[in-house]
Amino acid sequence: MAWVLLVVAGLLEVGWSVGMKYTDGFTRPLPSVLTGAGIVVSMLLLSQAARTLPIGTAYGVWVGIGAAGAAVFGMVVLGEPATAARIFFVCLLLVAVVGLKATSGH
Repeated sequence: MAWVLLVVAGLLEVGWSVGMKYTDGFTRPLPSVLTGAGIVVSMLLLSQAARTLPIGTAYGVWVGIGAAGAAVFGMVVLGEPATAARIFFVCLLLVAVVGLKATSGH
Protein backbone atom coordinates (compact mmCIF):
# COMPACT_ATOMS: atom_id res chain seq x y z
CA MET A 1 0.00 0.00 0.00
CA ALA A 2 2.89 2.36 0.73
CA TRP A 3 4.07 2.11 -2.87
CA VAL A 4 0.62 3.01 -4.18
CA LEU A 5 0.51 6.05 -1.88
CA LEU A 6 3.99 7.02 -3.03
CA VAL A 7 3.13 6.80 -6.74
CA VAL A 8 -0.02 8.87 -6.21
CA ALA A 9 2.03 11.40 -4.22
CA GLY A 10 4.53 11.55 -7.10
CA LEU A 11 1.77 12.10 -9.65
CA LEU A 12 0.35 14.86 -7.49
CA GLU A 13 3.81 16.39 -7.42
CA VAL A 14 3.72 16.51 -11.20
CA GLY A 15 0.35 18.25 -10.95
CA TRP A 16 1.37 20.88 -8.45
CA SER A 17 4.73 21.58 -10.05
CA VAL A 18 3.05 22.15 -13.41
CA GLY A 19 0.28 24.05 -11.62
CA MET A 20 2.79 26.59 -10.31
CA LYS A 21 3.31 27.71 -13.89
CA TYR A 22 -0.34 28.75 -14.01
CA THR A 23 -0.49 30.53 -10.62
CA ASP A 24 1.35 33.59 -11.98
CA GLY A 25 3.33 33.91 -8.78
CA PHE A 26 0.33 32.78 -6.71
CA THR A 27 -1.69 35.80 -7.84
CA ARG A 28 -4.39 33.79 -9.64
CA PRO A 29 -6.80 32.37 -7.05
CA LEU A 30 -8.06 29.11 -8.58
CA PRO A 31 -4.71 27.80 -9.87
CA SER A 32 -3.13 28.87 -6.57
CA VAL A 33 -5.68 27.00 -4.45
CA LEU A 34 -5.43 23.87 -6.62
CA THR A 35 -1.63 23.99 -6.55
CA GLY A 36 -1.60 24.49 -2.78
CA ALA A 37 -4.00 21.59 -2.27
CA GLY A 38 -1.84 19.40 -4.50
CA ILE A 39 1.23 20.27 -2.46
CA VAL A 40 -0.48 19.46 0.83
CA VAL A 41 -2.00 16.16 -0.32
CA SER A 42 1.23 15.11 -2.05
CA MET A 43 3.24 15.75 1.13
CA LEU A 44 0.69 13.94 3.29
CA LEU A 45 0.82 10.88 1.05
CA LEU A 46 4.62 11.00 1.00
CA SER A 47 4.69 11.12 4.78
CA GLN A 48 2.32 8.15 5.01
CA ALA A 49 4.45 6.13 2.59
CA ALA A 50 7.59 7.05 4.55
CA ARG A 51 6.12 5.42 7.65
CA THR A 52 6.98 2.01 6.19
CA LEU A 53 9.46 2.76 3.38
CA PRO A 54 12.99 4.05 3.95
CA ILE A 55 12.91 7.85 3.69
CA GLY A 56 15.75 7.94 1.16
CA THR A 57 13.84 5.60 -1.10
CA ALA A 58 10.47 7.28 -0.59
CA TYR A 59 11.80 10.79 -1.14
CA GLY A 60 13.95 9.75 -4.11
CA VAL A 61 11.06 8.01 -5.84
CA TRP A 62 8.70 10.93 -5.10
CA VAL A 63 11.13 13.49 -6.52
CA GLY A 64 11.98 11.26 -9.49
CA ILE A 65 8.34 10.79 -10.46
CA GLY A 66 7.72 14.51 -10.07
CA ALA A 67 10.77 15.63 -12.02
CA ALA A 68 10.33 13.13 -14.84
CA GLY A 69 6.60 13.74 -15.05
CA ALA A 70 6.97 17.52 -15.13
CA ALA A 71 9.66 17.26 -17.81
CA VAL A 72 7.55 14.94 -19.97
CA PHE A 73 4.46 17.14 -19.49
CA GLY A 74 6.50 20.16 -20.54
CA MET A 75 7.72 18.45 -23.68
CA VAL A 76 4.40 16.86 -24.68
CA VAL A 77 1.88 19.53 -23.65
CA LEU A 78 3.76 22.81 -23.29
CA GLY A 79 5.96 22.52 -26.36
CA GLU A 80 9.26 22.51 -24.50
CA PRO A 81 12.22 21.14 -26.47
CA ALA A 82 12.23 17.34 -26.72
CA THR A 83 15.88 16.86 -27.55
CA ALA A 84 17.60 13.50 -27.45
CA ALA A 85 19.60 14.63 -24.42
CA ARG A 86 16.48 15.65 -22.46
CA ILE A 87 14.73 12.39 -23.27
CA PHE A 88 17.84 10.43 -22.27
CA PHE A 89 18.04 12.15 -18.89
CA VAL A 90 14.32 11.69 -18.21
CA CYS A 91 14.83 7.99 -18.94
CA LEU A 92 17.81 8.02 -16.58
CA LEU A 93 15.57 9.48 -13.86
CA LEU A 94 13.06 6.70 -14.41
CA VAL A 95 15.82 4.08 -14.24
CA ALA A 96 16.89 5.59 -10.91
CA VAL A 97 13.31 5.43 -9.59
CA VAL A 98 13.00 1.77 -10.59
CA GLY A 99 16.43 1.08 -9.09
CA LEU A 100 15.45 2.65 -5.77
CA LYS A 101 12.30 0.54 -5.67
CA ALA A 102 14.15 -2.63 -6.62
CA THR A 103 16.77 -2.15 -3.91
CA SER A 104 14.52 -0.88 -1.11
CA GLY A 105 13.88 -4.30 0.39
CA HIS A 106 10.11 -3.70 0.49
